[in-house]
Amino acid sequence: MAKLEWRALLEKYDFIQMKFEELDHQLDQLLYHIPGVTKMLEVSGIGRDTVAGFFAEAGDLRDYQHPRQIVKLAGLSLKENTSGKHKGQTKITKRGRKKLRALLFRAAMILVAKNKAFKALHIYYTTRSHNPLKKMQSLIALCNKLIRILFSIGKK
Repeated sequence: MAKLEWRALLEKYDFIQMKFEELDHQLDQLLYHIPGVTKMLEVSGIGRDTVAGFFAEAGDLRDYQHPRQIVKLAGLSLKENTSGKHKGQTKITKRGRKKLRALLFRAAMILVAKNKAFKALHIYYTTRSHNPLKKMQSLIALCNKLIRILFSIGKK
């Protein structure tokens, strides 16, 4: 009885693996029909899954006139908590697509590790003498920069 169950599970695993490879191939074919994808993939640290996830969440870039619209869509726009004379902290709104925000944050982490320009920017943001940012604040700023870069590449 256990052998039959084991064999059935292995067959199910092989079937799922085959379907996964088919979907992976379809994703490759569909992704390269989007204008600007090849240029986006040339950025060191940006992979196929990141670009596919960005377009899956943001949609067609022709629907946007400015990258700030995508920043707002991701919930990465800044909001200051003030009331009267009290000046609170500035935080991100988080009123947007959680998956897009998470995807951009993971991409920013990888870019800081693998891309020299993003690493230099992260170091600059965290060590500048006037208004140094905390590491998380720097990563959010890099997420916004990544949106602007992907937007400009996709629009050209």
